[in-house]
Amino acid sequence: MELWIYTRKGGMFVITEKIDIIDIYESLRDRLVSAEFSPQQRIRAEDLRLEYGVSASTIREILFRLSTQGLIDFQEQRGFRKPEQIAELQNELTHFRILLECEGAVLSVRNGGIAWEAKLSAAHYALSHIEKRAKDHQPSPELLFLWVRAELDFHQTLIDACRNEVLKQTHETVFFRHRQQLNTQDRDFHKVSQNIHHHKKIVDAALEKDEELVKQHIKEHLVQNLAKIEIQHDAIER
Repeated sequence: MELWIYTRKGGMFVITEKIDIIDIYESLRDRLVSAEFSPQQRIRAEDLRLEYGVSASTIREILFRLSTQGLIDFQEQRGFRKPEQIAELQNELTHFRILLECEGAVLSVRNGGIAWEAKLSAAHYALSHIEKRAKDHQPSPELLFLWVRAELDFHQTLIDACRNEVLKQTHETVFFRHRQQLNTQDRDFHKVSQNIHHHKKIVDAALEKDEELVKQHIKEHLVQNLAKIEIQHDAIER
């Protein structure tokens, strides 16, 4: 969706600027999923309006849309705020990602051909490159942003051949909410070494068309994100 900015010149309205609302939406979404804002920090619409150079109504429309995705909280009198990090929610989202990715990956293994395998290999190569850089360099907001985008691309490609659009759309929503709950720990790349190992095992199992091994490695990869509540871990194992 594009927003056209008109200015009156010589008695006529002419287009002076074109802004893609989707670009602003995705920019704000990525900033909310990164560690740029702290949990419960107020998101000021007026500051964003000035930053992006759009109207107040446009920014509020985008913020309300983000709130429907669970990435912003809105309350009367309190305005927009980044959601707080809650252990129970983190666990629920982790479980849901395991369910979605196991189902989507198995279906992709069955349905995906050489083109899907090539896309998955390319997505893994890009992610692995960034993760190795993260392992060897000081953490930075720029590196975190690149890593989140590369990890999303890898996990989306993993389920891309499942032939279930609802599953893929739901997965994207859950992925961003999950990453938002984890971003405080993500920003220091504490788990990057494990992630490199996990992602390699997932892609190898997928390319070998081993459905059970793919599910096992996805669970091993995602279960590390559970808060330390033993009963939740037992539930995953069952």
